[in-house]
Amino acid sequence: MPVYIALLRAVNVGGTGSLSMAELKEVCEGLGFNNVKTYIQSGNVLFRSNEKGKAVEEKLDEALGKKMGKPPGVMVRSRKELEAIAAEAPFPDAKPSFLLVYFLPEAARRDALEKMVAPDGEKAQLAGREIYVHYPNGSGRSKLKLPALKPGTSRSLNTVRKLAELAAEMDG
Repeated sequence: MPVYIALLRAVNVGGTGSLSMAELKEVCEGLGFNNVKTYIQSGNVLFRSNEKGKAVEEKLDEALGKKMGKPPGVMVRSRKELEAIAAEAPFPDAKPSFLLVYFLPEAARRDALEKMVAPDGEKAQLAGREIYVHYPNGSGRSKLKLPALKPGTSRSLNTVRKLAELAAEMDG
């Protein structure tokens, strides 16, 4: 049974609303997912399911929408996908906490970076359903404008690596 990692958008950051990790785990178990584990309070959950990734994504987003009043947006990746995302991260000189991976619901358009405004020297790279962004001064005060990021959710490279590690342990 494959291991999946679900990344929720706008959870516990004042966007869609707050959801405790215990509630998230309960929703996942209610959908029949196995070995459910959450990681830190930012909407990360790992589990096993025999269903395909897209079906898992839609099912979880719909169930959370019922619980929260509005679907938060869920991006699901397999263990192998997440490991590849961590391994293929560009910007090797970037501090892992200053390199964010934006997970998107579908592949970004090839011209997605053309509208980027990066006043602090931010750099971005497209990679299928992800966009890597290096924030040389951190993301907190960045004035970066990149419309393609809006439907996604971001995690630092440190978090992506940790989630890949946890997924590998579950698969082991």
